Amino acid sequence: MGKRSRQRQKNQTAGRDSRDNAGWGAGYADIVKENKLFEHYYKEQGLVPDGEFEHFMEAMREPLPATIRITGYKSHAKEILHCLKDKYFKDILELEIDGQTIEAPQPLSWYPDEQAWHTNMSRKIIRKSPLLEKFHQFLVSETESGNISRQEAVSMIPPLLLKIEPHHKVKSLSASKVPSILDLLIGFVIANDVDNKRCYLLVHQAKRLNSPCIMVVNHDASCIPTLNINVDGKKGILFYDRILCDVPCSGDGTMRKNIDVWKKWTTSNSLHLHGLQLRIAVRGVEQLAVGGRMVYSTCSLNPIEDEAVIASLLEKSEGALELADCTADLPGLKWMPGVTSWKLMTKEGQWYSDWSEVPSSRHTQIRPTMFPPKDPEKLISMQLERCMRILPHHQNTGGFFVAVLVKKAPMPWNKRYPKVFPHPFPLPPNAPHLPETAVQGEGAEPEGEGDSKEQEKSPNGTSLAQETPTLQEGICGPPASKKMRLFGYKEDPFVFLTEEDPVFTTIQSFYDLSPDFPKLNVLTRTHEGKKRHLYMVSKELRNVLLNNSERIKVINTGVKVWSRNSDGEEFGCAFRLAQEGIYTLQPYIRSRIIRVSVEDIKVLLTQENPFLSKLQDDAHAQAKKICMGSIVLKYIPNPDNPAEPQCPIQLCGWRGKTSIRAFVPRNERFHYLRMLGVEVFREKQGLGQKRKDEGEAGMEKDTEEANAGENEEQMDSENGGESQSEPKVDQGTSS
Repeated sequence: MGKRSRQRQKNQTAGRDSRDNAGWGAGYADIVKENKLFEHYYKEQGLVPDGEFEHFMEAMREPLPATIRITGYKSHAKEILHCLKDKYFKDILELEIDGQTIEAPQPLSWYPDEQAWHTNMSRKIIRKSPLLEKFHQFLVSETESGNISRQEAVSMIPPLLLKIEPHHKVKSLSASKVPSILDLLIGFVIANDVDNKRCYLLVHQAKRLNSPCIMVVNHDASCIPTLNINVDGKKGILFYDRILCDVPCSGDGTMRKNIDVWKKWTTSNSLHLHGLQLRIAVRGVEQLAVGGRMVYSTCSLNPIEDEAVIASLLEKSEGALELADCTADLPGLKWMPGVTSWKLMTKEGQWYSDWSEVPSSRHTQIRPTMFPPKDPEKLISMQLERCMRILPHHQNTGGFFVAVLVKKAPMPWNKRYPKVFPHPFPLPPNAPHLPETAVQGEGAEPEGEGDSKEQEKSPNGTSLAQETPTLQEGICGPPASKKMRLFGYKEDPFVFLTEEDPVFTTIQSFYDLSPDFPKLNVLTRTHEGKKRHLYMVSKELRNVLLNNSERIKVINTGVKVWSRNSDGEEFGCAFRLAQEGIYTLQPYIRSRIIRVSVEDIKVLLTQENPFLSKLQDDAHAQAKKICMGSIVLKYIPNPDNPAEPQCPIQLCGWRGKTSIRAFVPRNERFHYLRMLGVEVFREKQGLGQKRKDEGEAGMEKDTEEANAGENEEQMDSENGGESQSEPKVDQGTSS
């Protein structure tokens, strides 16, 4: 990778690495939170209302409140909220530490259904109280299970403004907001990040969500390829209903949690990132369906990274894009409207109000698109005041900028075919030369959206659009004819099974799969040897994978539904059910299901291998009729008993010779037990006194190590599952 490519990749992750990682009660180093250049710059820009600048700076110096979000895509989100409010929050409300009453967590006023909360509790306070220690263990455990997300408040805004509907095809040009998107989606989301390591972090997070609807890919977002899909047997182009364009930025809105920004901030950061942000936004709207919405967001307050990008995009779109009015979308959220005038400042302190003032020696760092449009009427028509800037002192948050764009028509450069392609945006000085014969390429609208009469043909009869690079490939990368360069780890292949695959023979009969089970959506990760794990993806993602295997670098997709059991064949099937995919798979399973009660689940989750006789009579009778092997343990809520959980629970299990067990990872065991009213907590066995005193940090590390160990599956012929220690149960708090 060349020096410039490495620097570009570093810039792309610099701003984004700083967000969405607030952590619970994150500590702060002893640093002087002061930057005179920063204060001077923002005073001159006038982004903060008169008389509020000191309050703004005071808020920037204060630690950021910790925020949590309950994942709403699972049916038991209400049960988690009920547990939080009726148990942990009530305990905190009455708690005093060192004579000070602890402020209980409060819901974010603008987030729907009380699904997001914030608190000012610090790590020091958490260590001082056993009640808070249990609350913290609850947060760590539920986060690992994917039921709670610890995310900065302002980072929750973009997914809400996308207005996602269940069937939508969604693309995220950043990995950081994907968990929020999946909460709202049963269609699919393709999540991209240029940084290979961040992609694997997202894979780890996505596995907690147990969704067959996500694909993680690794590309430069400014020239991410257009994907093909099969539409009624014909090749088509994939356009997205929703795109989250969360671009890399200077991150000066994150000073409350990323104190390095105080000493590193300079106006040069914004000037260097503006062009990249614009190219990413361009690539986004090119791949957006007409009628779709794209949310552009940064954690920067700088107009060069915010309004300047939006204004340039609107100006060159020639009416194809418009800013959506989001005034009524998030009632309770306080925000400042976008500005229509701003100016540039170099790191030496030189100000420029117009491109004409910039000396030629600065033209490589400062570009015309960084300034407000000159035409007053055009500026008014853009309605930049519809952009949203969140200031930290208004609601005790980080700083943030967000704008919602609606695509009304194809982009003008996607429907015109001149002999010389007019670049809609200025090229950087080092950009590869775009051939004069270049016309519309991969970013083209599908047939029917452009003017089909203008489609030119080359001498060999093929469309010129198929021969030439796209606008963005010309700017950001090599021509399409060059082989895609891949970095990072080499991924195993994604191999879809056929309906006749022998693996289905025993699976079909053993679990009595329904006729509508989508066998074609099942895949594995190897061409040769025995299949170890089987995964499922949505029908739409299968379409994408099959038609773009050579065009995109897929890091991960699908949810695991079956795993090979080394001794399973003697019980009738070589594959056992996987807990992470049980909610996806169970609707197709018609046998080997045991309906269990609340008391049954308590027994199964607190005892290692209980005898069948430990189950209540109904479940015991069902279990005796089923032969050894993998089973589904299913709880159906009773609306006449509101004291019990009012959401279905499905667990993987194993029916042994004389015993039965739940095959559930540790943190999920804790989660379900809490839903049943049983308080559980972790003992720091073998960690030593020093680790005990460290509290939070040691506990989180121990949790990760425990989860990693649980992934090493050790089978035995009797129980067919990994060995798991029993959770510690506080019997005094059982309901």
